[in-house]
Amino acid sequence: MSEPTVAVLGASQDRRKYGNKAVRAYREYGMNVVPVNPREATVEGLTAYPSLDVITVPLDYVSLYVPPAVGLQLLPAIAAKNPREVWINPGSESDDLLDAAADLHLRTVVGCSIVALGLEPAEFPDA
Repeated sequence: MSEPTVAVLGASQDRRKYGNKAVRAYREYGMNVVPVNPREATVEGLTAYPSLDVITVPLDYVSLYVPPAVGLQLLPAIAAKNPREVWINPGSESDDLLDAAADLHLRTVVGCSIVALGLEPAEFPDA
């Protein structure tokens, strides 16, 4: 059985950002990581994709590190990928986003996906 695959929306080259720390945390945990950010070519040595639409591998999880308004716009593309769970990380949540996700029958988890892995963001230095 292959390792689960997670798309990190809002992945960043900036090591101070949680979208970067999450990429490193998921990799350390042993997951296949697909960074998604239209303004990045690579994140931590991985090819970054401009949108979910161009990703051809099945996604087990999606982890949001984008503002709520951006997440709301991305929900239809997320639903089209049919992930097992969508992690709504701190700063990405809003009532509108959660309501819209429920309308699309997405299974959401509101919380820090890094902590859920049993890791701490502080384990991933800014430099």
